[in-house]
Amino acid sequence: MTEAPAFRPMAERFRGYLPVVVDVETGGFDWNRHALLELAAIPIELDEAGRFVPGEVACAHFEPAPGTEIDPKSLEVTGIVLDHPFRMAKPEKEALDHVFAPVRQAVRRHGCQRAILVGHNAHFDLNFLNAAVARVQHKRNPFHPFSVFDTVTLGGVAYGQTVLARALQAAGLEWNQNEAHSAVYDAERTAELFCKIANQWRPGDVTTPA
Repeated sequence: MTEAPAFRPMAERFRGYLPVVVDVETGGFDWNRHALLELAAIPIELDEAGRFVPGEVACAHFEPAPGTEIDPKSLEVTGIVLDHPFRMAKPEKEALDHVFAPVRQAVRRHGCQRAILVGHNAHFDLNFLNAAVARVQHKRNPFHPFSVFDTVTLGGVAYGQTVLARALQAAGLEWNQNEAHSAVYDAERTAELFCKIANQWRPGDVTTPA
């Protein structure tokens, strides 16, 4: 009987960090001033063959934090209706807890030291996340405070495309413009793109010039 080939565990893949794809929807572009309205996070997992696959999504809708602002134009883009009865928004601390708990579980399950945010224009998402963490003085943020993996860079290197929709199309993956600007949908598509590019990489592919 042939044994299944061994593969490196996640804790050895990214220097002890667990990639977690994050997307936010917000009340504007200024993380110091505008509200965080949606947050979705998808830990990257390993399948039986050791290939990267998107894990289970954790998401929350946020009540605008006291003192934050909302640009009406941003709501036109996202389609968010703040007082929609099915939105079931949570206060900022509770919403962060709801998303952070499964991320911490994934970090522990893989034996990693902490999560590292993966995003499309990742520092935009990280800045809004860090601003919310600071507002509520959250003590159990699983994410690295400043390092990220950005699929803008990865898409540009792999496919010559930096716009998410175009990078996905170049990769042969689905993109539905009608579902865009939902934190869950955008995070799911970003996770697929990250996994496809990362699975094409093999350690040692890059050689040092003589």
